[in-house]
Amino acid sequence: MTPTIFEPARLGPLTLKNRIIKAATFEGVMPRGAISDDLINFHAEVARGGAAMTTVAYCAVSPGGRVHRDTLVMNEQALPGLRRLTETVHAEGALAAAQIGHAGLVANTLSNKTKTLAPSTRLSPPAMGLVKGATLAELDGVVADYERTARIAVDAGFDAIEVHLGHNYLLSSFMSPNLNKRHDQYGGTVARRAEYPRRVIEAVRRAAGPSVAVTAKFNMSDGVPKGLWLDQSLPIAKILEADGHLDAMQLTGGSSLLNGMYFFRGDVPMAEFVASQPKLVGYGLKLYGPTLFPKYPFEEGFFLPFARQFREALSLPLILLGGINRVDTIKGVLGEGFEFVAMARALLRDPQLVNKFQSESVSEGLCVHCNKCMPTIYTGTRCVVREALRPATT
Repeated sequence: MTPTIFEPARLGPLTLKNRIIKAATFEGVMPRGAISDDLINFHAEVARGGAAMTTVAYCAVSPGGRVHRDTLVMNEQALPGLRRLTETVHAEGALAAAQIGHAGLVANTLSNKTKTLAPSTRLSPPAMGLVKGATLAELDGVVADYERTARIAVDAGFDAIEVHLGHNYLLSSFMSPNLNKRHDQYGGTVARRAEYPRRVIEAVRRAAGPSVAVTAKFNMSDGVPKGLWLDQSLPIAKILEADGHLDAMQLTGGSSLLNGMYFFRGDVPMAEFVASQPKLVGYGLKLYGPTLFPKYPFEEGFFLPFARQFREALSLPLILLGGINRVDTIKGVLGEGFEFVAMARALLRDPQLVNKFQSESVSEGLCVHCNKCMPTIYTGTRCVVREALRPATT
C-alpha cells in the first residue's frame, strides 16, 4: 500500500509528521559564523509552513572546513544560539537537522584565513590556489572534529545529523576517482575510496547516540568527466548500508568545485553571479563561468532516474532530492518506495507550500527555476521573485 504524504513516518529513532523535509540550502545569514536572528527566523518560517523537518546548512566541523568566513563552525561557543534555533523550530511543530561537513577543496582559504584539506594535492578555484593532500594525522584530526561536532549537535537539541557526502566537499572528494589519487588505505579501489567516509560516519553515529537520526547527503554522480558515477557510487552506497550506521540517505549529485549547476538545473544567472562578487572574481566568472556553471534544462524530479537505481539496490530508507515541486511527483516517488522527499527552492519561493499542499489549495509550487536565489547566498538566501512581491516599506 502506497504511503500518503501527510501521515507520520519513521526516520530511525524519529517520527516525522509528514514525508517532506526542507533540504539544506546555505542561508547566507551567519556573519562571521554567528547564529543570527535571521537564521533562526529562516528555519522558523519553514517549520511554520508545514515541513516535517528543516535542515540547517552548512555547519562546519572546523574553521578550516568552512566554505568561507561567514559559515557557522559548530562548536561550544555556538551552543546557546543553536539551542535557541532548535527550540524555536520545535515550537513551530517541526524537527531540526544539522548538516555537518568539511568543505575540503570547496573552502575559500583566503576568506577563512586558514588552510583546507584534500585527498590529493590539486589546484582549487574556490581555495584560490593549491590545496595539499592531507596527511594521515590530519585526517585523524578531522574524524575527531566530526565526532565532536556531532556531540555538540546533540547537546544543541538537533533531532538529526546529516553528514555531507556530496558535491565534492571533503568526504565526497575521497569517493571521487578524479579527485582522490592516493596510494594508501584511502585511495585506489572503490572500497578504499569509501573507507574514509565510513570512518567519519561511524564516529558521528557513535557520538549521536540512539535518539538522534544520522543521515548522509550522498553523491550519486559528480557530473564531471572521470568523476564518481553510478558504477562506483552504487557499490559505495551498499558498503555504507551494510555498516549499519545510517538511518537514511538523501540522494544528490554534482560538484561545487567543478559543476555548480548539476544539482540545480534551469537558468544560469551569470550576470547576477558576477555582480555579487569582487571585481577580480567577477572577471574570472565571466571567463570561466560557462565551464563551472553549464546549462541543463530543468526537469521535474531530475534525479529520479538515477535514484531508482539506488532504490532497486538498497533497503535503506531513501530521501529523494532534485526539482520536486508538485504533489503528483511526491505521490509518485512514495509509490516507488522512497520514504521521503527533500525540497529546497520551492520552499524558498513559498515557505507555506507544504501547508498549502495539505489543505489542497494548490498542487504545485511557484518556483520558476530561474536560480536567481543562488547569488543571494552572499547577502541572505532568498527568492528574488517572492521578495519583489513583498509590500514596499517606508
